Amino acid sequence: MKKFLNNFKGPNLKNTLVDNAMYLILLSILVSVSIAQPLFLSANNLTNILMNSSIRILIALGVSGALITRGTDLSAGRIVGVGAVIGGTLLQRPDYAAKFFPGLADMPVLGILLLAVTITALIGLVNGLVISYLHVPPFIATLGMQSILYGLALIYTKSQPIGGLKDDYTYLASGRIANIPILIIIAIAMIVVMWFLLNMTKFGKYIYAIGGNESAAEVAGVNIKWTKIRVYILAGLFYGLAGFLLAAKSGGATANYGIGYELEAIAACTIGGVSTAGGVGKIQGIVSGVLVFEMLKTSLQFLRVPSDLQYVAIGTVIVIAVAIDIRKYLAKK
Repeated sequence: MKKFLNNFKGPNLKNTLVDNAMYLILLSILVSVSIAQPLFLSANNLTNILMNSSIRILIALGVSGALITRGTDLSAGRIVGVGAVIGGTLLQRPDYAAKFFPGLADMPVLGILLLAVTITALIGLVNGLVISYLHVPPFIATLGMQSILYGLALIYTKSQPIGGLKDDYTYLASGRIANIPILIIIAIAMIVVMWFLLNMTKFGKYIYAIGGNESAAEVAGVNIKWTKIRVYILAGLFYGLAGFLLAAKSGGATANYGIGYELEAIAACTIGGVSTAGGVGKIQGIVSGVLVFEMLKTSLQFLRVPSDLQYVAIGTVIVIAVAIDIRKYLAKK
């Protein structure tokens, strides 16, 4: 009993609080805002928060692999936009007057989804090749891709908004199975997939090994280049799916869809414990980071905090999260 109690004293208690800081923040947000605004904990509001978080979770899962390998992906938001405009332009109602492709036959939703994620995976492949074989830093490589994709999306859509989406397409965002929103079901399925890849496969172990010590991983026989390429291909798949669902949820698409989403995803991953130093990050932390981020934004809106101050509050949380991450990194060293 004495040994058990000692775990909650002194440095151990401090470490426990720091390691679980985001979960405590999430709990404190729920309690404090629900006291001030009882409707905050209503079933409808919590469902809306989870649905809004679902698409962002997909993006964060994609970004996390790059961050764990000490990289980043600033093209994530624009790849999301590519997935959105592909879905939007090819899955409009046949009788829609302003149809983007007037002579296009009625297309199957699943077929266009596969097309969208294939294209976004190929974009991820290009990112991986540039980073791995041309040795361009991930920050620069994906920043350049961000600009390229935005220009191509503007050319493809002729800078016009896309609307009139098919009902069976928008159903992906509005429909339910066993009273659970399909968006949430898809997010949970992708969380399970990513957890399995990171924890139960050699690919996942290689990702952590590269982030922990790339030179040591290479000496141990890890194919650094191929692993990084697969990381960015996987990220492209997640972004494409997120963009496809974002268009369905919004009922339309433009080339501007996904703008800034990469920064939110990086921030959410960092808040959730994905180390900026690489080699560290857990799925539950990534998911909690997105939920904390979304809870924070929604709670500030419920409390009627001015939009300019909302940016200040969110930025402060991000800085604190990075400070906690650096503290844990230095403590381990």
